[in-house]
Amino acid sequence: MTAVALSPGARADALDALGSGELDVLVIGGGVVGAGCALDAATRGLSVGLVEARDLAAGTSSRSSKLIHGGLRYLEMLDFRLVTEALRERGLLVTRLAPHLVRPVPFLYPLRHRVWERAYAGAGVTLYDALGPLAGQARGLPHHRHLTRRGARRLAPSLRKDALVGALQYYDAQVDDARYTLFLARTAAAYGARVATRARVVGLLREGGRVTGAELVDLESGRTVRARARVVINATGVWTDETQALAGERGRIRVRPSKGVHLVVPRDRIVSDTGLILRTEKSVLFVIPWNRHWIIGTTDTDWTLHKAHPAASASDIDYLLSHVNEVLTEPLSRDDVVGVYAGLRPLLSGVSADTTKLAREHAVVTPMPGLVVVAGGKYTTYRVMARDAVQAAVHELGHFSRAEVPPSCTEDVPLLGADGFAAVRNRSAALAARSGLHPARIERLLGRYGSLIDEPLAMVAADPSLGRPLAGAPDYLRVEIVYAATHEGARHLDDVLTRRTRISIETFHRGLDACEEAADLLAPVLGWTPAQRAREVQHYRARVAAERESQRMPDDTTADAARMAAPDEVPVA
Repeated sequence: MTAVALSPGARADALDALGSGELDVLVIGGGVVGAGCALDAATRGLSVGLVEARDLAAGTSSRSSKLIHGGLRYLEMLDFRLVTEALRERGLLVTRLAPHLVRPVPFLYPLRHRVWERAYAGAGVTLYDALGPLAGQARGLPHHRHLTRRGARRLAPSLRKDALVGALQYYDAQVDDARYTLFLARTAAAYGARVATRARVVGLLREGGRVTGAELVDLESGRTVRARARVVINATGVWTDETQALAGERGRIRVRPSKGVHLVVPRDRIVSDTGLILRTEKSVLFVIPWNRHWIIGTTDTDWTLHKAHPAASASDIDYLLSHVNEVLTEPLSRDDVVGVYAGLRPLLSGVSADTTKLAREHAVVTPMPGLVVVAGGKYTTYRVMARDAVQAAVHELGHFSRAEVPPSCTEDVPLLGADGFAAVRNRSAALAARSGLHPARIERLLGRYGSLIDEPLAMVAADPSLGRPLAGAPDYLRVEIVYAATHEGARHLDDVLTRRTRISIETFHRGLDACEEAADLLAPVLGWTPAQRAREVQHYRARVAAERESQRMPDDTTADAARMAAPDEVPVA
């Protein structure tokens, strides 16, 4: 497999290809499930197009808790099938599919009650450890262990002494969700899929009651493209209902968005060598290690307002701070919050009034000939969702051909960057010496690019100025900004500062001190005029201002109004 760059030219070629000929499968939605569908279909030998109205992972797939996990709390709900399936997928990702992007992370579960709670929670975590291997997949993670209060506070000195009588430590895995989705799309492209972002579906094509493709609008040129396909897969997450409506018929799946808010705080504000999982009155709260920061989340509340940019309100932030402060020796304040982000879970609608009780199962339906809809589920099980959706599409393709389509093989298809990763990582000292970069820089780049690290390093060799840190965000190198546009499909400043990097949530200035230099680096690659460069910076500044204002509002309604004061799209002209 040869890596394919999602360059500006590749996007133009993809749109041209979508407008000529007929695909086997057209996937709508560039989140983790849509990208997974594109990879599954492409690796079965089908011709595939993947279109996304905004950017890859622009919605839920860049705003999760960034965990690959089985869902420990679902054991209490006795949902053993869902947990087993998720743990099997976790093992695949850690050991085979993406070891460069998915890595183990420890969590401490404080015990509040003596004897019975240790037995109860210990039995649950023991089962959690066992279910993955029982499903036939290696764990790839250490086993849990029991700790005394002293042992727990040795690992997490920031825990209050009266907050626990002992603890359990167990392991799950972590991922940069947006980067993982990007690597999925790039891997699909390497197997022949045509990928086009900023291409909004405005209608579904129909012939005699059958869906035969989609009408797209290129949001950057205004051009209309009629993309014909034998089967269309709707993988649009929280927009599932709206996309189903384009067919002119009532959909058979209903999605209920649930808002999850996360806070990002500096690593030194919580002294701990392990993450934390805490019980709340509704669910659980995670304190997750994230490079030089902690991610604290999440909330779980109904959301009925604008879906493109769910807003975190002051009450969301106060809720998270108050719950985490219950166990900390040094309480956090709003001044400690570096970044805030909110995402929407695409829960399948049920009779429960409480979103925390809705199942994280997924559903695949064929509401009309030529259209497959997949919705629900969770990030960890995206591959299973994609496999099931493409299998339904294969059934639809049977109306056109008796040729047998091979079964899904994504269980054995490593993502780009995974092939040879261990060997490349073993050469990190040589890479540092050759590139002139500090070994710590190389280690970090390996965790972002895997065995593709030679691509950005070659750019640094050709232009050593790209090896300098980015102004205002020194954790990132200038080459990462350029590479985002040349190889990773970034089209706008916002794409780079919020998803290709995490500068927007990892700096107190939310990326404002980095946006000017980043725009200067992107302009020649993306062909921006001085006016377009200025619009990009202005748009990003307006977005940050709107988000900050929304986070001062008392409730969802006022927060949403404040956030939507900023324009949704960067003006093209």
